[in-house]
Amino acid sequence: MKIRVLLCCVLLCFLAEAAVLFLFVNRETDIPQDAVAVNEIVKTVEADWYRLDSHRNHTALDYAVLDESGRVLFQTAEHISSSIHAAIRHRDTILAAGPDGKKAGSIVIYNTAQDAFAAQKQAAGRLAAVLILVQAAVIAVHAVYLEQRFVKPFQRLKHFAQRVAGGCLDLPLEMDRGNIFGAFTESFDIMRTELKQARMAEAEADAEKKELVAKLSHDIKTPVASIQAASELGLALSEGERMKENYTQIIRKAEQINTLVTGLFTAALEELRQLPVVPAETGSRVLGELLENADYLHRARMPEIPGCVLYADPFRLQQVLDNIFSNSYKYAGTDIRVQAYAENRYLILEIEDSGGGVQQDEIPLLKEKFRRGSNAQHMEGAGLGLYISDYFMREMDGTLDVQNGKDGLRVRIGIARCSRQPS
Repeated sequence: MKIRVLLCCVLLCFLAEAAVLFLFVNRETDIPQDAVAVNEIVKTVEADWYRLDSHRNHTALDYAVLDESGRVLFQTAEHISSSIHAAIRHRDTILAAGPDGKKAGSIVIYNTAQDAFAAQKQAAGRLAAVLILVQAAVIAVHAVYLEQRFVKPFQRLKHFAQRVAGGCLDLPLEMDRGNIFGAFTESFDIMRTELKQARMAEAEADAEKKELVAKLSHDIKTPVASIQAASELGLALSEGERMKENYTQIIRKAEQINTLVTGLFTAALEELRQLPVVPAETGSRVLGELLENADYLHRARMPEIPGCVLYADPFRLQQVLDNIFSNSYKYAGTDIRVQAYAENRYLILEIEDSGGGVQQDEIPLLKEKFRRGSNAQHMEGAGLGLYISDYFMREMDGTLDVQNGKDGLRVRIGIARCSRQPS
């Protein structure tokens, strides 16, 4: 509707300009004198010929009275031609006059056609200028309207497309439903939403795949370690060379599998920004089962677990215990002492071996990624167990501390307790 109004205004201005131009071009330049007024001038001049000093003009026309020699006897205004030649050039009306009908001079009646034409020309010019200004204003308003309604929406769509191409899918596209491109803009924003959801689903699926790889890689290490330990025990007890050779081959292949799984797990962990932890309320009796699963070589005596409600993820807590026991098997190879007791808002598990521990200045580094103590330089490992375990415990609102105990390395796990009592 606004576009139609603007176009109608421009068309009306154009038609008005054309009408002014048409009337001005087709105007009659010669305007005939008023015959009645001319006759009255002639009669009054002839009647007052000998007393022109007291003659009065009773018409709206300007005129001058000349004698035969061209001398001015009377004139109503100074701009009137004062000679016959000037009157002819100006296209004034020249009439013979004199007393009693005899020719004694001439009357020059001023031609007002040129003055009227000049006035009309000036008025037409002013009107045309006003119409041009109005038309320019209408066009300017129309240009602003086009800028607001067409150009800017396209510019917003351009910037929006650049943001989407750059991967920014969180900022919505501003929509003006009253705009002619409102539906088009809404479709673009729907496309952004669908693309964002598709990318989120893709990222989630990719993360799940990587997590699955990391989980399987880590879980495979435990049975492989059991196979390797059992094979080492079989090698020590076997007597025949053929049997020893078989056990040795099993140990080598287990070490090879462990190396491959460690590399796979490391790569998956590097790509996976975060391993999900889902803590929930669970009874403390689950700790007994988790500890038994972690101590597959049966080197620890299971303590009595205080009854309480824990805030933990049993699956991730199992991984924490697996890592701690696995490190003790690998680097200490001794019996393991486990204690469980309540302290403030935590249920504390202390797991300590008798392997002599590590150097004191290395303790703060043990929970960092890819960092191991100097006693593990010639042993296989990636230096990720305590790093992952510390992350899991923090996600469960718990703690994990590493310190040197009386005889070896002590890992102190604080599992968050809930205020309510177990049912």
